[in-house]
Amino acid sequence: MSIRIGELAKRTETTVETIRYYEKEGLLPAPSRSEGNYRLYGEAHIERLRFVRHCRSLDMALDEVRILLRYRDTPAEDCGDVNALLDEHIDAVETRIKELMQLKRHLITLRQKCAHTASTESCGILGALADQSCHS
Repeated sequence: MSIRIGELAKRTETTVETIRYYEKEGLLPAPSRSEGNYRLYGEAHIERLRFVRHCRSLDMALDEVRILLRYRDTPAEDCGDVNALLDEHIDAVETRIKELMQLKRHLITLRQKCAHTASTESCGILGALADQSCHS
């Protein structure tokens, strides 16, 4: 089976630009070419692209995806390093959650600066955003 990039995009719900980017980044192997120089993809491309997209949906960085692909391409390897990579990613997500909760608290405090509608000149939110001391 050989399909063109547009069909690959449709089957994997990925933009053509993203597919080309993943190729450039080495996440997808280079496709074969038709006589008319169209990229031709097979089942292995579909499967690999779905794997990459799933990793990305879990907010994994491209470097993490590359590592996982290397392990996936060597099925006899021990998966201990895969476990460690996922543990590191979980820790990074935990850190990000804490940072986002802090951001939420800051935004709630900021929102409380303007409880009623008023002219923008007397808007507590705009005033607090302009105040350099609110960057602490």
